[in-house]
Amino acid sequence: MSLGCSLNSEAQEDTLRYMGNTISNVDYHHGQLSPAVGVHNIQVFRANREHPDWAGDAGWTYNHAPMLAYWNKKFYLEYLSCPVGEHQPPGQTLLMESLDGYHWSKPSILFPPYKIPDGTTKEGRKEIAKDLTAVMHQRIGFFTSSTKHLLGLGYYGLVMGPHDDPNDGNGIGRVVREIKNDGSYGPIYFIRYNHAFNEKNTAYPLYTSSPDKAFVAACNELLASPLMMQQWVEEADKNDPLIPLKKDFKAFSYYHLNDGRVVGLWKYALTSISKDQGKTWAYSPTRAPGFVNANAKIWGQKTSDSNYATVYNPSEFRWPLAISVSDNGLDYQNLLLVNGEISSLRYGGAYKSYGPQYVRGIQEPDGNPPGGNLWVTYSMNKEDIWVSEIPVPVTQKVTNNVQDNFATMSEKTALQFYNIYSPLWASVSLATLNDSTKGVLLKDSDPFDYAKLERVIPTSKKALFEFSILPQQDQFGLLEMEFLDAKGNPCIRVFLDSTGSVNVKAGYRNKSVGKYRASETLNIGLELDVNTRFYKMNINGKQIGNNLFFAPVHEVERVVFRTGSTRRFPDADTPTDQDYDLAKPGEKTKEASYLIKSIKATKIQ
Repeated sequence: MSLGCSLNSEAQEDTLRYMGNTISNVDYHHGQLSPAVGVHNIQVFRANREHPDWAGDAGWTYNHAPMLAYWNKKFYLEYLSCPVGEHQPPGQTLLMESLDGYHWSKPSILFPPYKIPDGTTKEGRKEIAKDLTAVMHQRIGFFTSSTKHLLGLGYYGLVMGPHDDPNDGNGIGRVVREIKNDGSYGPIYFIRYNHAFNEKNTAYPLYTSSPDKAFVAACNELLASPLMMQQWVEEADKNDPLIPLKKDFKAFSYYHLNDGRVVGLWKYALTSISKDQGKTWAYSPTRAPGFVNANAKIWGQKTSDSNYATVYNPSEFRWPLAISVSDNGLDYQNLLLVNGEISSLRYGGAYKSYGPQYVRGIQEPDGNPPGGNLWVTYSMNKEDIWVSEIPVPVTQKVTNNVQDNFATMSEKTALQFYNIYSPLWASVSLATLNDSTKGVLLKDSDPFDYAKLERVIPTSKKALFEFSILPQQDQFGLLEMEFLDAKGNPCIRVFLDSTGSVNVKAGYRNKSVGKYRASETLNIGLELDVNTRFYKMNINGKQIGNNLFFAPVHEVERVVFRTGSTRRFPDADTPTDQDYDLAKPGEKTKEASYLIKSIKATKIQ
C-alpha cells in the first residue's frame, strides 16, 4: 500500500488538507495543544481482572475499538474484548447503553465467544484448530436502517497462532442481530460468510432464514450500501463483489459535503472523494496534505453548525487526541486538544498501545444526540473505554472574565465552559453535599488516575484569581492547582497535600504557605504578573507575600484543578509493548474528595 504524499494536479484541487500551522509535540501527552473549550472526557468502562464485579462483571483487560450510535433516545456503545491481549482468543463483543452519555449500563454480551470446529485449518497457516475460539474484529458496529431498525454488527476472525491476523479475509464471517426498542436483542445470524464457511459448518443461520421480514429488509439495505460495505474490506473475501474498493486501506470513515460528494478517510489520514456514494473513488486514497496521522483511526463528520470536524491522533504515536475544524469539509484550519491524558496501563498485553486511540463518532445513519454537540468514543491504552462530548461550535478562546459561583448555577450551565477528565474512580461532577453545600466535586479513589477540572480564561499577562474549596479530608489525598499558558506550560502550582498543608512549588522545592482543615472552606486568592514573574497570594484573607513563578510564561490562559501529579510516562522513547502488570492493578485507595464552591478569574488590564 502506498502512503505517498503526492497527488495528481486534478486531485490536488479537490482533497482534504490541513492548512494550519499548529503541530503536536509528542514529548507532552497533551501535545502542547490548546484545548477545545468545554470538552468533557468521561470514562465509561474501567477494566478490572481482580474484581470483575467492579467492572460490570466483565473482567477481561483487553478492551478496544469502540463504536457509537444514538437511537431510540439512547446512546449505544459497542467494543471488542479479549482476556489479556489483542488478537489472543477468546474474543467477544460487548454493548453498553446510556440515556445521557455520562452514566452507562454494565456491559452485556452482544456477540459471545465462538467455538471454532476442531480440525479447522486456515490458508497460509500450518496449525490445525483444537479447542480454539474465534476473536472479533470489526470496523463498523452499528447500522440504522431507513425504517429505524438498529442492527448490531460483528465479525468472527480466525487466529490460529502467534502473529496471525483475524482481518486477513480468511476468517469465519460477519454476524448481525437486531437491537430492539425494549433493550432486548434478536437472534444472531451470519450476514456474510468468508469463503471457507457456510450455513452447514457454522453455528448461526444466514440472516435470510429469519421470519422477521423487517429485519431481513434492514440487512438487505445494509448490504446494498457501498459506504457501509467499504468498512468491511479488511475482513471480507478479497474478491467480494460487495466491496467497492478492494485494496487494503484500513478503518474507513466518511462524511458528505454540501454538494453531495463523499469524503473518505482511512488510517494514515489517507483520503479520496466519491461522486457516486462510494461506488467509485476519484483517486487512490492518498495521504491528506498537512495531516499527521499514523496507524490509528481518524474520524470525520459534518457538525450541527454546518461545519466539519476530524478527530484523530496528530502524531506517529497514539496521543494526544485532537480535533480540527473546517467550514467546507476540505480545508482544515486549526488543531485543538480533546484528550491529552494517558492513564497508567495497568495490565500488560499484546499490542496494547499507550494513549487515547481508535476514535469513532456516530456515523450518518446512526442518529443525532440532542444538544447538537459532537460525541466520540475511544479506548485508553486498549484497556478502558471513554467517550467525549465536544461542544459545537468548537472554540478555543474565552473573552469574558470568570465569575462562577456553583451554588447559583444550573446543572446545564455550570460546567458548560469547563474541560473535564473524569475516570470512573476519579470523577468530576456537579454535586450537593449532605449539608446542602453545592459545587463541583472532585472524588478520587483511583491509585492510577486522577480527576481533572480545567477552565480556559481570557488570555492575560496580569490576572486575579479567587477560589473557594471545601476539602473533605486533611490526612490523605492531593489537590493541585496550576496556572498554564496556551501550550499547557505551568508557571505556578498551589497544592493541598496529605498532611493538611497548603504548599506552593518554589523552583526545585515545595514551600508550605498555610494550613487547611477537613470540612472547612478554604479561600485562596492569587494575583499574578507574567512580566515580573511574581504573584501575591492570600489564604482565608491572610496575605502570604510575593512568590516567584517556578517557570516563566508569556501569558496565562487556563487554570487546572487535579487530584494527582503531572504524568510524563510514557514518552516517545518508552518501549512499545508493556508485557507486565502494575502492582495491585484492580484495587482502590481511600477516597479523597474536594468540593470547589466557586472560581473567579479576572483579567487585569
